[in-house]
Amino acid sequence: MTEPIVNDLTIQAATVNGSGSQTANLVLTRAIFHMGIPVAPKNVFPSNIEGLPTWYQLRITPEGHMARSDKVDILVAFNVATWREDLKTVRPGGVVIHEEAFSTADTRTDVTYYAVPFAKLAKAKIQSDTLRKQLANMIYVGVVAGVLGIPWEALEHGVRRQFLSKPKAVQVNLDAIKVGFDYWQDNFSKQDPYRLEPMTGVVEGKVLVEGNQAAAIGALMGGVTVVAWYPITPSSSLCEYLIAYADRFRANGDSEKRISVVQAEDELAAVGMAIGAGWAGARAMTSTSGPGISLMAEFSGLAYYAEVPVVIFDIQRIGPSTGLPTRTSQADIGFVYTLSHGDTKHLVLLPGTVEECYEFARDAFDHADRFQTPVFVLSDLDLGMNLWMTPEFKYPEKPFDRGKVLSKDDLEKLAGEWARYRDIDGDGVTYRTLPGTDHVAAGYFTRGSGHDENARYTEGADAYARNMDRLARKLETARHALPAPVADESGQKVGLIAFGSTHAAVVEARETVKVDYLRVRALPLSDEVARFVSRHERVYVVEQNRDGQLYDLVRLALPPQLVDRVRSVRHYNGQPIPAAAIIEPLSQQEMVPA
Repeated sequence: MTEPIVNDLTIQAATVNGSGSQTANLVLTRAIFHMGIPVAPKNVFPSNIEGLPTWYQLRITPEGHMARSDKVDILVAFNVATWREDLKTVRPGGVVIHEEAFSTADTRTDVTYYAVPFAKLAKAKIQSDTLRKQLANMIYVGVVAGVLGIPWEALEHGVRRQFLSKPKAVQVNLDAIKVGFDYWQDNFSKQDPYRLEPMTGVVEGKVLVEGNQAAAIGALMGGVTVVAWYPITPSSSLCEYLIAYADRFRANGDSEKRISVVQAEDELAAVGMAIGAGWAGARAMTSTSGPGISLMAEFSGLAYYAEVPVVIFDIQRIGPSTGLPTRTSQADIGFVYTLSHGDTKHLVLLPGTVEECYEFARDAFDHADRFQTPVFVLSDLDLGMNLWMTPEFKYPEKPFDRGKVLSKDDLEKLAGEWARYRDIDGDGVTYRTLPGTDHVAAGYFTRGSGHDENARYTEGADAYARNMDRLARKLETARHALPAPVADESGQKVGLIAFGSTHAAVVEARETVKVDYLRVRALPLSDEVARFVSRHERVYVVEQNRDGQLYDLVRLALPPQLVDRVRSVRHYNGQPIPAAAIIEPLSQQEMVPA
């Protein structure tokens, strides 16, 4: 046997959707994390409910790399339909744990095989016909634990953590895991180099959280009181988490809800409800994905032009049309930024970590109120639906920023001088009142058609131009108030620009290639983007879409003399981008290794 490989490997479980494999995979993930070892899980699942192939990749590295790996060290082959193709993904010297009944004729000879009669074991050891299909997956958790040396105490923790709300399920799942663990002990001797050993000092103070879960907590902390939504993958879990948290934390002693959650008939109705609630003074939101964003275009323009605050979460997936609805993408950024017809530009927040999913969701409501406009929060399936290691979230210390809202006393002092769309401060942001304000001057018409400073209907050319110019000033004010880019520079000649979940792959890639890095966190783009480009001979914009949408936005923001410095690196097959997808194109440009 070769030298041991400790805590540095990728496990891939190839199973069937709807078989209960996700639960087994999460138990394995939580058990390893409990050992103090960093984990980075990625779930690739089909868009049907049951029957098609699904893959779960669990990457384990001492450094805590969070990007997907394109190499598999240990394959758990549980799906005969994909058996031959799955086998090709394993690196030479790797391990294959497979159903004994799968044919190994003409298979590879450069990997170690552990053939396990999973079906026979399940039939003999699991008495319940109803549970046998689901618990069969737990048997492979036991076999993997035997191969890697995962202690039983960690497995118990993983099961108890996974079944917090179903304590009666704990023992039956542990029994199934023990079937696999015992079979390994009784029938195999270790023939491979891979093993796990407990670590300290790496995962302490961190938790495993999905981005959608984090965004739900952030929205709750941001003071959301109205949620209107329509289910769509991969955004549904955001509102589902929010409903669960609201049931715990937004009810008084009599269980009276302090939040209104409405499942609308479609995405068009959902955003209309949210905008109506925002106009009435509520902190309102909706959550959707690309097809829902398409339906929200007209209402988004109304909220932008009538200046109504609302928060819209877009958890991106592959398009166009239905596309690959359970694959990840960053291809909505160009569409969302100018969503609607006519001259429209929105405020867009681009979280790149689970911690930022929480923070940006929380702060989005402040930005929407302060600038009286829709605020889009763009996550994606990878960030939203996978577990990520993250530091524990900080409780917010600052009060809500409701922006320029006039009270009755404010209106008394103004003595009738207030006008809804008049820019008094020169920042493009006007003052507003909320419905129900008890003052004769508080009322105004909210129009999606032409209006002047007093909110009166007009088709006057000058009034329209003044209004549009003011909205442009407001965008410039917001540009400097939104999250600034995060720069990490050491004077290199070459730089990278990226956003969102691509961040994890960039962090890892920079261990191989020497580049400076600027992570964009909001649109409109900060002035720092142009300054970053000016400091470098070449800048690569890395993103997960075919057309280089951020690349185009960056070039539009640059003075002409800087445009030729920018190049595009794109990854768009629906799988989360690995570090190799960044390293390889940069290496071809004769980059100097780190």
